[in-house]
Amino acid sequence: TGKTAAFGLPLLERIDPKDKSTQALILAPTRELGQQIAEQLTIFSKYMQRVNVLAVYGGASIVPQIKALRQPQQVVIATPGRLIDLVKRKAIKLNQIRCLVLDEADEMLNMGFKEDLDTILSYTPEEKMTWLFSATMSREIRNIVKTYMDDPLEVKIDAKNVVNTNIEHQYSLVRQSDKKEALTRFLDASPDLRGVVFCRTKRDTQDLAEILLQENYKADALHGDLSQHQRDRVMRRFKSKELQILIATDVAARGIDVNDLTHVFHYTLPDDVAYYTHRSGRTARAGKEGISIAFINGREKSRIQKIQKVLGISFEQV
Repeated sequence: TGKTAAFGLPLLERIDPKDKSTQALILAPTRELGQQIAEQLTIFSKYMQRVNVLAVYGGASIVPQIKALRQPQQVVIATPGRLIDLVKRKAIKLNQIRCLVLDEADEMLNMGFKEDLDTILSYTPEEKMTWLFSATMSREIRNIVKTYMDDPLEVKIDAKNVVNTNIEHQYSLVRQSDKKEALTRFLDASPDLRGVVFCRTKRDTQDLAEILLQENYKADALHGDLSQHQRDRVMRRFKSKELQILIATDVAARGIDVNDLTHVFHYTLPDDVAYYTHRSGRTARAGKEGISIAFINGREKSRIQKIQKVLGISFEQV
C-alpha cells in the first residue's frame, strides 16, 4: 500500500540535515519491520543532503547499536524494548524529537508493549507531531490517541476496498490430519509457486517446516523464537529464491516485503478478519496477481462466509 512512503516522505521533508540531534523516532513492533522501514527511508533520502537513518532492535548485540548512536542519527527506527534499554544506558536522547511515528500500533499492543510505549513517550517532548498507523482501531488504540495526540485528524481507508482486487480467494475442505498432504499437492502441481504458509503458533510453523524439509521441499520457518541471525538467514534465502515456501506466524510475518509471491496459504484461519487481509496481501503486490488459499474443515465454512461478508470478497472452493 506504500504505507512506509506515506509517513517516510513527509517525515524526511521535515528533517534538518545540519541539526545532528535525533529529530524523528519511528516505533515498530518487530525487527523485520524496523529493518525494512530503515531500508526504505535510506532509498527515499538518497538525493537529500546527508540524513542518517538507523534501526535499533532487540535480538542483536546492543554494543554496535550504542556505537552507531555516537554518530549523528537524525532518524531512529526502534522496537520498544531495545529503545528503553538504550535510553536507560543514556545512549540516545529523545528530548529533541520533533516527529514520532507509531507504526502498526495495534500489533505493538497485541505484543504487550503498552507500558513500554508509555515509558518511551514520557521521554519525548510535549511539542512534537505524532502520527499513528494501525490496521484496526480498538478501544486501547483510541486510548493511546486520546492520551498522546492533540486534536488529531483521522484518515480512514474504506474497509470494503481494503482487499487487493488482484487476489483470487479460494478454500479447500481438508481434515486437520490431511493438511500437510494438501499443501504438498499444491506445491507439486505448481513448481513455480512461491508463497507464505500461515500457522497459528510457533510450534506449528516449526513442525510443518521440519516435515516439509524431510520430504525435500525447499521450506523454512519464521517465528519469534529464532535469533536475529537465524531470521536474517531465513529471509535472505527466501528473497534469493533458495526457498520456495516460508512458514510463518502472523507476528513474525509483519513487515515481510518480498516481490513475486504467487500464493498465500492459511494453514489455519486467523481469528481476526483484519489478519486475513494482512496475510493475503503478501501476494499480488505492485499490480501482480496472486492466490490466497484457506484450508478449512466443514465446521469452518461459516467463517469463510463471514470473511466474504465483512471484506466484500468471494471465495471459490478448490
